[in-house]
Amino acid sequence: MSSLATPPHLITPTPNANRSSTQTEFALTLPGERLSKDADDLSSKERLYAVTSDRVNESATRGEEMEAGGEDSDVLWVDWDGPTDPMNPKNWSYKKKWAATIVVSSFTFISPVSSSMVAPATEQIARQFGISSTVLIAMTTSVFVLGYAVGPLFLGPLSEIYGRSRVLQCANLFYLAWNFGCGFAQNRKQLIAFRFLSGIGGSAPLSVGGGVPGDVWHAEERGKAIAIYSLAPLLGPVIAPVCGAWIAERSTWRWVFWSTSIADVMIQISGLFFLRETFAPYLLDKKAQGIRRTLDLETGPYKRVITVYESSGDRSWQHIFRKALTRPFLLFCQEAIVQILGIYMAFVYGNFYLFLTTMPGIFSNVYKEQPGIGGLHYIALGLGLSLASQINARFIDKIYIHFKNKNGGVGEPEFRLPSMVPGTILFPFGLLLSGWSAEAKLHWIATDIGIACVGAGLILVFQSMQTYVVDAFTLHAASALAAVSCLRSLTGFGFPLFAPAMYGKLGYGRGNTILACLAIGLGCPAPFLLWKYGRSIRMSSKYARKPQMHHIPGNEVKNGDKEVVEAENQQTPQSANPNSERTEATQGEVITASEQEKV
Repeated sequence: MSSLATPPHLITPTPNANRSSTQTEFALTLPGERLSKDADDLSSKERLYAVTSDRVNESATRGEEMEAGGEDSDVLWVDWDGPTDPMNPKNWSYKKKWAATIVVSSFTFISPVSSSMVAPATEQIARQFGISSTVLIAMTTSVFVLGYAVGPLFLGPLSEIYGRSRVLQCANLFYLAWNFGCGFAQNRKQLIAFRFLSGIGGSAPLSVGGGVPGDVWHAEERGKAIAIYSLAPLLGPVIAPVCGAWIAERSTWRWVFWSTSIADVMIQISGLFFLRETFAPYLLDKKAQGIRRTLDLETGPYKRVITVYESSGDRSWQHIFRKALTRPFLLFCQEAIVQILGIYMAFVYGNFYLFLTTMPGIFSNVYKEQPGIGGLHYIALGLGLSLASQINARFIDKIYIHFKNKNGGVGEPEFRLPSMVPGTILFPFGLLLSGWSAEAKLHWIATDIGIACVGAGLILVFQSMQTYVVDAFTLHAASALAAVSCLRSLTGFGFPLFAPAMYGKLGYGRGNTILACLAIGLGCPAPFLLWKYGRSIRMSSKYARKPQMHHIPGNEVKNGDKEVVEAENQQTPQSANPNSERTEATQGEVITASEQEKV
């Protein structure tokens, strides 16, 4: 059952005489959301406040119980002004949608740049601060990613309370301050501490930003947006070492941090102008607050004004924060989908940062190249990421629509998984090719081809899993991504620490063979298992979206005329409780902006 459903009396029946005989009786949307092109042609008034069939039945039962109590006159439900309300982020123009997507992707790009840009300069830092331990040398790079594990635990839920835009920009300012301070560090303790704190601030785009494409794009349009968003946090760490190597060789390691801070200032300014709030529950809550201020208690009875997303009467920030703060932990502990994807994504991400930190050693020790020239090999990783991302971006939405049409017009998150299959093959193949090429001291182009295959497999896996999580946990996408990001960031921090010892004992060939075998064991079965069992797992979830239908009264259905339209509907934790306040108030009123003056 969905907590986004609307009270039964809000469904506006239209006389059959006024309808086309070819219109269907089923339509499914979020409140105020436009149907896709393949949906039926019912009037916008009929689709204004869609409900699911199970909510209709439950609400009718509850309504009979409450009728004598008079509870229906105490509630004003706040929703969008119909399916074309311009305040609904899903109804924004393409220009506004892409502006929000690109700005968030820019935030997501610049933060990971700082995570790896220092990698080619670690030897210079070690000499200046007298660091001899290989673990501590690797930690100067990877400790930034440890901040990625901590930040999403509270930044993700905060975005669902105070909005995406505010949290993103405040966290970015926090990152900017500490990243700039890294350039003034006087010892290794200061550098490691400043790097960790800047990582906490820089984690916001990774945990919060993923919710923005889910807020503004419909499911059949979302693939391209998330393809760009997913590329940014992986392309950033690839471009950064190329620049960092030349900065370290021609200048001082301190300019590695100062240069990224200058670039971040420009991105922060663009965010101030182009990043608008996208989180629907936050926007409707602001709308409800405005309505409360306009209510005239002298001319009418008291009304409790709440939004269609609310299911609890307690709206204090303490209650909301306490509940939202625990959601990432609950999602990881209770949701099998988050556990499966989180473990595999953590392994892939750990290997990514292992590559970022060991590549300088490969090309300086095996191929005897200077830091500046050795840094150019990161371009191979970037090419693999970019080419695979662009190819996937062209097909991910087409694949989704193809399977959606075959499924009677009902979209499922599992339709994002086919593009994950080649990624699970390319990733271990690249590990084997790059490892054994370096071990045998083959021409550097062979090693670079293997590195490019690793990048291609990495981005295909990431984009499919990221889109799957957003589609499956639309409303709570930020919390779901926070749960996944926490685990993967821990491996991103830990894998580079043991890499020097592993390659020192086993060599690059056998070391990468072990990683490739693990990648095959974890990755290859994942898309097939989720394809077969993913839907049944989601159906038993309290948080995941469930495809459903609703009935519009008074409409006759002819054989062959039924069409199920996908609902980007979201199940909240409280919706499973039939006694929730959202259910109890189903006989209240809905008030839109156009009706505020009447109130």
